Amino acid sequence: MPEAGFGTAAAATDLLLEARESIDSLLGDWAEHLQFELGGRNGQALAYALRTPGKRVRAALLLGAYRSLGGTSSGIAGVAAAIETVHAYSLVHDDLPCMDNDDLRRGRPTAHRVFDVPTATRVGFLLVPVAAWLLAVAARDLGLTESALGQMAVELFEAGGIEGMVGGQWLDLEAEGRTLSLQELMQVHRGKTGALIRAACRLGAMAARGATPQLEALTSYGEDVGLAFQIADDVLDATGTSEELGKPAGRDAELSKSTYVALMGIDGARAEAQRLAHRAVTHLECAGVPADALSALAGYIVSRTS
Repeated sequence: MPEAGFGTAAAATDLLLEARESIDSLLGDWAEHLQFELGGRNGQALAYALRTPGKRVRAALLLGAYRSLGGTSSGIAGVAAAIETVHAYSLVHDDLPCMDNDDLRRGRPTAHRVFDVPTATRVGFLLVPVAAWLLAVAARDLGLTESALGQMAVELFEAGGIEGMVGGQWLDLEAEGRTLSLQELMQVHRGKTGALIRAACRLGAMAARGATPQLEALTSYGEDVGLAFQIADDVLDATGTSEELGKPAGRDAELSKSTYVALMGIDGARAEAQRLAHRAVTHLECAGVPADALSALAGYIVSRTS
């Protein structure tokens, strides 16, 4: 539940539930269609990856940003599904033996354990054009122009590429076994985790045709919430159990990764996550963006237990 001072708990709970139900249903339909179209082992693995369960925080942030600027169309679910598909691609590759070598993800075997490494690698790449397809269909449903679709596609795939998520993962792998400074660690996670969360907030604003000051406020909110999310993840990895997390706990220490917990201690990391979440909400309030749902989501992000 959100911490005190972060909006109503119901606002976060309702938005997260809506995001899970709508995205799980939409991606389930696409998984069934694409498994039939692609066929064989690749089709089965692609469907498996698309059906990966999750909290759908990125989707909820996108919905919250869209609605905070007056958006009302149900077509926004397709944009949220596109960003969750890019996130799914990152998880499939992040779990590979050459990366984090994880056996479990969200309580079920990882794609390369169910199938094999070459298949999982291919499926990760295949999820990228699926995300583009989802985004294009959603833009049509939202009545957006081709120019707007192009701008949103650039936003999504830059966040998911070398300038964002991929670049951050690269830096993260290079940093294993080394002690990073706080600034170096922030650089890693502004890419690896923060870029896609920032993009979720920006895409919601873009779909709602937000004005420049609103887009800037939601960008700043997304940047701070993205970093707070990663700090909370570091705390959970150090304090949670594998059953709570749905994946092996203590992997950061096992892989000799620099973390906010290692640099600040558990209490210090928790305090920093809280500070960033509060600052994120302040960006919205200063710009006059209605913040109840997004404030509640910020509180959830820093207080979650999985």
